[in-house]
Amino acid sequence: MNSNRRPAISHQPSAISRIRTFLDMIRFEHTIFALPFAYLGMALAARGLPTLWQFIWITIAMAAARTAAMSLNRYIDRFIDSRNPRTAKRPIQAGRIGANTVLAGAILSLVILAAAAWQLNPLVFILFPGAVVFLVGYSYTKRFTALCHFILGFTDGLAPMGAWAAITGTVFARADLPAWLLLGVVTVWIGGFDILYALQDAEVDRREGLHSLPAWLGIPTGLWIARLCHALTVALLIAVGLVSALGWPYWIGVATVAGLLLYEHSLVTPTDLSKLNVAFFNVNGYISVTIFVATLVALLLVQG
Repeated sequence: MNSNRRPAISHQPSAISRIRTFLDMIRFEHTIFALPFAYLGMALAARGLPTLWQFIWITIAMAAARTAAMSLNRYIDRFIDSRNPRTAKRPIQAGRIGANTVLAGAILSLVILAAAAWQLNPLVFILFPGAVVFLVGYSYTKRFTALCHFILGFTDGLAPMGAWAAITGTVFARADLPAWLLLGVVTVWIGGFDILYALQDAEVDRREGLHSLPAWLGIPTGLWIARLCHALTVALLIAVGLVSALGWPYWIGVATVAGLLLYEHSLVTPTDLSKLNVAFFNVNGYISVTIFVATLVALLLVQG
């Protein structure tokens, strides 16, 4: 035997490396888009701060829901993404993570979401299966409808609705109108910026037979629809403030959001999509945090 033979070196990624790859794949840091609106629904329902128990389980539920949705999206669209130059180097397509691993992560996230719903209250747990339908189904909608952007928005809009239900135990009473308005806010806000994001894939979507408003109506029209969506977002935020009798900090927040949306749209033109990522990733993160902080401050000032 050759005693000088070196032991084989394993190139298998470590568990930490695989977790990091998984989180990178689902853009876990972009939970910032949806989580502040969930907290907004929570704060409005509690008219201030909830209990620590409610806060913890709402946070777990929202993080699990988004992880499940993004994982399922990456799994369901893995073959389409491999044919799109923009997405062809994502972790599944590059072989850095297995498709079955991603699916397992999605299933685990749904289990965690169910546990969180159970811990919150019976209504949230009863509504859990309906939420799962949207979390699983929205990735398929672009295969048959150009309204997929708004189905995604509605799915994300379930976050503040669910958080409201977690605090109040109801969503169907007259007093629950703010929760429905928040559902509308997130539906058109997310729908609008998903249309913006789809501008860069218009040609690929047409080639793949996928449905999106930019692929169907063209980039200029898609851009105008996104603008209308974001104008409606501001209008619905105004309605939330009026119905909830929120004070001046909230209105400063709404004005700031309106300014950020105007700035976002100034970055994108039909002939120049080069700043789309700045508009999508940076500005929308600021929007969700701004309106949540403004709402919370308005509520706490009333309590003080």
